[in-house]
Amino acid sequence: MPIVSRLKVVMAARDIGVGELSERVGISPVNLSHLRCGHARSIRFSLLEGLCEELHCQPGDLLAYVPEKDKAPKDSNTLIE
Repeated sequence: MPIVSRLKVVMAARDIGVGELSERVGISPVNLSHLRCGHARSIRFSLLEGLCEELHCQPGDLLAYVPEKDKAPKDSNTLIE
C-alpha cells in the first residue's frame, strides 16, 4: 500500500504511549495500534485532526506516500531498462 503510517515514529519522538494517546483522542487502544502499525485501511478526518492536535504535528508528519516500485509506467510505450 503506497500510503504508510508514521504515527509510531511521531509517538516515539513525543514519548507518548498508545494508552495515553488513545485516551486523549477518544479511540480504543486496539484501533490506535492498528493505525500505528499500518494495518488500518482508512482514517476519519476528525481522528486525524485529534492526533495532530495532541501530537502537535501536521497530517503529513503522520502519513507518507511511498510509491510501489513494481508498478508499470503509465505510458506503455516507455521501456524500462
